[in-house]
Amino acid sequence: MKKFVKYILAAALISFSAVSCDKFLDSSSPSAFDAKTVFSNYDLAEGTIFGITESFCEVNSYRGRFLPWYGFNTDIEWYNTHKPGDGKSDIAAYNCQPNNSQLNLSNGPFPTMYMGIERANLVIEGLRQYGDTQNKSDMAYLLAEALTLRAMIYYDLIKAWGDVPARFESLTSSTIYAPKASRDVIFKQILADLDDAIPNLPYPGATAATSRTDRVNKVFAEGLYARIALAASGYAIRPDDDAIGTGDLGTVRLTNDPELQKSVLYPKALDYLKDAVGKASLEQNYRQMWFNLNNMNNLTAGPAYETLYVIPFGAGRGRWNFTFAIASEGASISNGVARGGDAGPVPTVYFKYPDGDQRRDVTCVNYKWTKENAIEPAGIGKWYFGKYRFEWMDAQPYTGGNDDGIKPVVMRYADILLMAAEIENELNGPADAKQYLKEVRARACGEDAAEAYVATLGTKDAFFNAIVDERALEFCGEFLRKGDLIRWNLLKTRLDAAKADMKALRDLQGAYAGLSGDICYAYADDGKSINITFLKTGEPAPAGTELSAGYVTKYDDAKNTGFYTERIDGIYTVSNPEQNMFWPIFLDTMTNSQGNIKNDYGYDNL
Repeated sequence: MKKFVKYILAAALISFSAVSCDKFLDSSSPSAFDAKTVFSNYDLAEGTIFGITESFCEVNSYRGRFLPWYGFNTDIEWYNTHKPGDGKSDIAAYNCQPNNSQLNLSNGPFPTMYMGIERANLVIEGLRQYGDTQNKSDMAYLLAEALTLRAMIYYDLIKAWGDVPARFESLTSSTIYAPKASRDVIFKQILADLDDAIPNLPYPGATAATSRTDRVNKVFAEGLYARIALAASGYAIRPDDDAIGTGDLGTVRLTNDPELQKSVLYPKALDYLKDAVGKASLEQNYRQMWFNLNNMNNLTAGPAYETLYVIPFGAGRGRWNFTFAIASEGASISNGVARGGDAGPVPTVYFKYPDGDQRRDVTCVNYKWTKENAIEPAGIGKWYFGKYRFEWMDAQPYTGGNDDGIKPVVMRYADILLMAAEIENELNGPADAKQYLKEVRARACGEDAAEAYVATLGTKDAFFNAIVDERALEFCGEFLRKGDLIRWNLLKTRLDAAKADMKALRDLQGAYAGLSGDICYAYADDGKSINITFLKTGEPAPAGTELSAGYVTKYDDAKNTGFYTERIDGIYTVSNPEQNMFWPIFLDTMTNSQGNIKNDYGYDNL
C-alpha cells in the first residue's frame, strides 16, 4: 500500500495507543481497540485527544517542516540565507517546486497533517457515538477540543496549499483516494464545527484542562473562528470554481460563495471576539512574557495571561529555537554548537517602531553570540528574532539537541484585540474599533501615546492602514504576516515596498537620509544583550560605547554581509510571488494518491 495511505490509516491505531500504558497493562483493562469502552470513559477518551496532537510532533510534520518553513518571506520576516537553487532558499523566495528537497517527503507535512485529521475524525465519531456528550460536560469538552484541533489543522493546510482534499469522516476502502476539494467546502465545515464546539469549551482558567495553554479553550476557538473567517472571505489565488485540480493557473480573487462573504461571516466573528474580550489579558511587560515562553516555566492560561494556545511539544521535541532563536555558537549559551538565526526580521523593521515602543528591542536583534561567548553586532543585513533566545531558557547553557521543547505560540490575546479592531472597522468604521487598537498600542507605547495615535485615525481607510502596520509591529516573528498579506491582496505590493525600503536604508536615502551609517553599542546590564544605537549625521558616540563606523554603508553590495542588491531583490526570485503564494502538491504525494491529487497555479504535475 502506498506510503501516503499508510500514514493516514495508521492513525486509527496510533490515536488509541496514546492512552496511558498503565491502564492497558492492568489485567482488568479492556482492549485499546474497544471503541465503546474508550469513548465512554473520560480518561481513555482524553488519551485519544493526545493522539491528535502527537501528529504535530512527527519528524517532518509541524515539528520539522511546516513550522520552520511556512510564513516567510514577507515584508517583515525573511530567510537569512540567499542561495537560489537551494531547497530552503527556494521555499522562502516563492520558488518552491513539487520536487523540493525539503518538502517532497513521504512523511512530510501534507501526509502527516492528514494523519492528524484522520485521528480527529476517529475521535469525533467515537465521542459522538459513545461519549454521551449531551449529558456529560467533560465528554462534550473533549468533542469540542477535537473539533477545534481538526479546524486548526485544516486551516493550516489551506494556508500552505490552498485547495486540498476534504475528509470529515474516517477512511474506508472506498474513500482512501480523494481529489482536491474547493477550500470553500472546508471553510464552511470547519466554521460550522467551531460553532458547535465553542459553547462546550470553558474560558481560559475555568477548568484544569483550560488552565493550560497546551489545551484548547473557548477564547482560542473564538479567535480561530475569526482567523478562519478573515481568510475565507479574503483574497487568495483561486482556480475557477469548476477547475480545481485540473492544472488551472488561477487568479487572485475573492470567493464567489454567498455563505463566505464578509457581510455573512464578519458579524458572527465580531460577536465571538467581543465575547472573548476580557477573558484573557495583555501581559504588560512584553519582554517578560517572551522570557517566560522561552524558559517554559509557565504554561498557565487564564484571565490574567495572554497566551491562548501553543503547539504542545514535549520537553524534547520541536525545533523552534534551534531554527529561530538569536544565532549562537557560544559555549555558555548553546554549548558551543551553532544554533538559531535561520530567519529574522527584514532589516528595516527595527526602524518602523515608534519611539519608546517596548516591542522593538524584544523583536529585532542585531547581534549574535560568538564561539568565545562574546556578543557582537551581526551586520546591518542580518537580524534575529529576539523573541526567541537560548539565553532565556531555563538551563544555562542549553545542552540539549536540535529539539529544544519550545512550544510555539499559535495565538495570543493581542490577536483577539487586533482582529476585533479590523472587523469592527470594516463593519462600522473606526469609532468603536479604536478601543481594541488602543489597548494593544498602550501596552507597547503607553496610554497617552496610544490615545494620541488612535485620535488621528478618523476614516475607515486610515484605520485599516493602521491595522496593517500594527499587526506587523506586534506579530513580527510569529509568522502571521504571510496569511495577512494574502487575504488583504497586498503580498506583492508589500514585498516590493520592502525591497525599495531596504535599498533606501543601504544607501541612506529617503526615510534614512538623516542617518550617518555609523552605530555605537554597549553591553546591557543583564550581560546577555547589547544596546545598539544608529547614529544620526553628526551625532557622536556617547562615552562608554563602542563605535562601528560605516556600519550601514560599508555593506553596499558586499556579499558577505547579507545586504547586497541580489540578496534584497531575492526576497522573491520569481516574476510574481502571488502566483506561488501556496506551496505545490509535492511529487511523492501526487504519486501516492494514485493520480487523484494534482497541482494548480502553474506547478508541474506527473
